[in-house]
Amino acid sequence: MDRLIYTAMSGAKHTMLRQSTISNNLANTQTPGFRAELAAFRALPVIGGAALPTRAFVTEQTTGADFTPAPMMQTGRELDAAIDGTGWFAVQTGTGEAYTRNGSFEIDAAGLLKTRSGAIVLGENGPITIPENTRITIGPDGTVSGVSLDDATQNNDLGRLKLVNPDVAGLERGSDGLFRQRSGETAQAAAEVKLAGGMLEGSNVNPVSELVSMISAQRQYDIQVQLLQKANENARAAAQVMAFNA
Repeated sequence: MDRLIYTAMSGAKHTMLRQSTISNNLANTQTPGFRAELAAFRALPVIGGAALPTRAFVTEQTTGADFTPAPMMQTGRELDAAIDGTGWFAVQTGTGEAYTRNGSFEIDAAGLLKTRSGAIVLGENGPITIPENTRITIGPDGTVSGVSLDDATQNNDLGRLKLVNPDVAGLERGSDGLFRQRSGETAQAAAEVKLAGGMLEGSNVNPVSELVSMISAQRQYDIQVQLLQKANENARAAAQVMAFNA
């Protein structure tokens, strides 16, 4: 069978994978702290057989994430915090420690400070528990303070968020959207990371750029399908010629 079929099929398959990456980015344009996923095509020469290597497969690869800072949004919510500059919040997951830029927190029924997705927010001494009827504030250095709603004179230090600042070149995104160190090690707390309370960092996805990429990927997919159809037409024409000569 003509190699054109395989090369076109490979191109169509990996163009669909690129569409998935673009769709995921577009779906997260409003997700606080989201980092856009980057992707690129890579050519793989077709080898084997006696023919000359005139064709190449293509494969879609994720090259990482775009760590460009996103705009800050004022929310005024006491459980919101944005990292001002570089750095990450540390959270506890079922597979260990992970990192996020999403500082939209909530308190569960047991009083644990968690992310909206359910991951436990880590302090420098472990998870942070918020007493009932307590209004909290998050300081620029990550200190979590609570004031009792029953007695405003009671101001308690509830802990300090674990803020880390690992080299982003060593980070990779998991299927849960959280980042982890590729080495498997946990990052050390970094005192230089600063927070802005009552604010959230937006997503760094550029929706216009992603839409243009989606249109381009759709055109590439159409071209691959046309090549498949052309290969089918060539095969039918060749079969007819062979039948006439038989």
